[in-house]
Amino acid sequence: MSTTTHQPPAAPKHVNRLGFTMADYKGAESTLCAGCGHDAITAQIIKAFYEYGVEPQRVAKLSGIGCSSKTPAYFLSQSHGFNGVHGRMPSVATGVMLANKSLVSIGVSGDGDTASIGMGQFVHLLRRNVPMIYIIENNGVYGLTKGQFSATADLGSKAKSGVMNDLPAIDVCTIAIELGCNFVARSFAGDPKQMVALLKAALGHRGTALFDVISPCVTFNNHEGSTKSYKYAKDHEELLHEISFVPFFEQITVDYAEGETTDVGLHDGSHIRLRKTDKGYDPTNKGEALDTLRKCQESNEFLTGLIYINEMKPDFLTLLNMADQPLATLPQERVQPKEDDLREIMAELM
Repeated sequence: MSTTTHQPPAAPKHVNRLGFTMADYKGAESTLCAGCGHDAITAQIIKAFYEYGVEPQRVAKLSGIGCSSKTPAYFLSQSHGFNGVHGRMPSVATGVMLANKSLVSIGVSGDGDTASIGMGQFVHLLRRNVPMIYIIENNGVYGLTKGQFSATADLGSKAKSGVMNDLPAIDVCTIAIELGCNFVARSFAGDPKQMVALLKAALGHRGTALFDVISPCVTFNNHEGSTKSYKYAKDHEELLHEISFVPFFEQITVDYAEGETTDVGLHDGSHIRLRKTDKGYDPTNKGEALDTLRKCQESNEFLTGLIYINEMKPDFLTLLNMADQPLATLPQERVQPKEDDLREIMAELM
């Protein structure tokens, strides 16, 4: 007599609105130091892209050189990726978006890759408003070369060796606002809820979305005297607002008293909801954003949240009046000038 064993049905996998699982947004195992803030950021990128519902194959991941620039290997393994020369990621990102405007571009850089060797390219990316998310994993040191101070290290901060920093810091958020960047946010690697909400808002923004994340280096910059350590960040964070995000595919509901929150509409129909804490901060006021950043610098605090946003400025591709069809997919007859056209151009140059 034979018996048939009935297997219970497999439990359904959790999927997002596109049918992808969280695993579809993961990458290789990290080789960074255990406890590195960069790995915490990676985890939130995975969660934000999964919850927002981005097709992994539509994403272009870009980076330069440094510990931070290794992290694109650890998320979205099914997407496109390019690891550029040190400090040159912005020009690669610009080329990518010019070639294929249908991609979702995310660049991961570090404080050295951006604020030192890459500063020249960084500022031009901002003023052009290239549509991409630009994450700076900011730890104030050069982690690959044994922990020297970077350009974002605060004046008076102490290195692990005991050396004091006697140079003023470059504040990438202040520079970004001054140069016309229209989405400027700062967060802390130890605050996953805020990070995910800001990343989703960055996905809904059209233009450069700068996201400066204080990301402690557990090997070289997580000691007493460091202003980029976990303890210092927790003790000196100036929270602008509590943030939630309403994606374009969900109905916007009102669940708060009048005057307690601000809803900022994004270009794709999403909304970032800012629940005010102890002050009525307006992230659409450029002057207030710069003044608040300055005051926090003077009091040795760092501001987190959505610092500045402006959804009205056109992005770089719109300014160039790009064709609807991505350039990378255009047939040869549409991109190759005719012989008569070339003669006319050459005649004008004579």
